[in-house]
Amino acid sequence: MNASAESTRLALIVIDMINTYDHEDAERLVPSARRVVPVLVDLISRAREADVPVIYANDNFGVWRSHHGELVDTALAGRHADLIEPIKPDDDSLFVVKARHSIFYETPLAYLLWKLRVQHVVLCGQVTEQCVLYSALDAHIRHLTVTVPQNAVASIHPHLEAAALEMMDRNMGAQIVAAKEVDFTPPSR
Repeated sequence: MNASAESTRLALIVIDMINTYDHEDAERLVPSARRVVPVLVDLISRAREADVPVIYANDNFGVWRSHHGELVDTALAGRHADLIEPIKPDDDSLFVVKARHSIFYETPLAYLLWKLRVQHVVLCGQVTEQCVLYSALDAHIRHLTVTVPQNAVASIHPHLEAAALEMMDRNMGAQIVAAKEVDFTPPSR
């Protein structure tokens, strides 16, 4: 395999979108999540069509016995199931359960990306000024290329979202783009 094609392998990582929305600040988050769900539907669909790995990295909400199926079922049984149903993982999706803000902190994600030969992550989901920001930093320090589609991330505080996106751009070299600009086609050989 061509080394340049190998080094640019992408993965789409959907952060914390499997959510019951019954936590503090949820009502402030829901309108933003509602805005990004249609964008995520398109991103996930395009990634799947291009055979790009789709990885869900999601909080366990302090339920240490939980697994991804239980998290999805619980979210679908919640009062905002309409935000989950269109973007739920399919049988080919990968799932990493996390307990803290970063998708990398004490999870097997770095190893999974290495096994998949992924060098470029597209981060989407919620919350921009928290988990997306910290995950972008952790990806950057692992020498991964980071892209954040700004219309595919949800926030609690819009002014902090703007600051977080600027920090990802300036401090981490992240590519901040519109979701439609994310190109999932593999480089030509």
